[in-house]
Amino acid sequence: MTNSHAARDIDTSRPHSARMYDYYLGGKDHFEVDKRAAETVASAYPAIFVCARENRAFMHRATRVLAQEHGIRQWLDIGTGIPTEPNLHQVAQSVVPEARVVYADNDPLVLKYAERLMRSTAQGRTTYIEADVNDPAALLESPALAEVLNLDQPVALSLNALMHFVTDAQDPYGIVDRLLAVLPSGSALALSHCTPDFDPATWQKVTDIYTSAGTPVQFRSKDDVARFFSGLDLLDPGIAVGHRWRPDSDCGATDAEVSLWTGVGIKR
Repeated sequence: MTNSHAARDIDTSRPHSARMYDYYLGGKDHFEVDKRAAETVASAYPAIFVCARENRAFMHRATRVLAQEHGIRQWLDIGTGIPTEPNLHQVAQSVVPEARVVYADNDPLVLKYAERLMRSTAQGRTTYIEADVNDPAALLESPALAEVLNLDQPVALSLNALMHFVTDAQDPYGIVDRLLAVLPSGSALALSHCTPDFDPATWQKVTDIYTSAGTPVQFRSKDDVARFFSGLDLLDPGIAVGHRWRPDSDCGATDAEVSLWTGVGIKR
């Protein structure tokens, strides 16, 4: 997909969190500036590659559980990032071919590769909208979202490794509350969030690296992550380190290596 407007808007003068994440996952959609910054993070926290892989693995498992066990047929994935197969819609549609998925991100690089996110099954639908989680009202009022999702039916709100890029000053809990408020009973929140709980000194270094690169972050404790699920019914095993949330197999990682709180909650 060629998008000259997106290409013009891509800033290659400083590292970008989505492109750094692509590097952690072994992708190719990043620049030298991102590689250098990502390797600086890896020098402080060598397990960042494990953390990124386990974050993706959690998303896959949570999506399958919601489709297979809770009848979810619609997803709103915010902070999509650079497409990495299998993408959420591929996982969902492998279980329920009629699944509908809206991806939302405000990164021009994601827009450039958005075609990858819209290769739906014939029975389902996918689309990509350019939107910012910090403006939930504009995101929810997008005409493209309304074309794909029926907000009178349950929707899974997928926030994977996103909310640690929303500092307390930006009202992260209010944002999630506003997104969930418009979704009906039976909807779900699937969320993953990096944490300093297991190694505060290392995660302070990671915080400093991102902040100095122009991307403020706020990694949160288990209790603070649990607040995002206030009023929801948590699925077993509750708030768990990523590789311990309904694992398919033992990845061999420690909690400190993964350093990722995850959970899935159902709206009453």
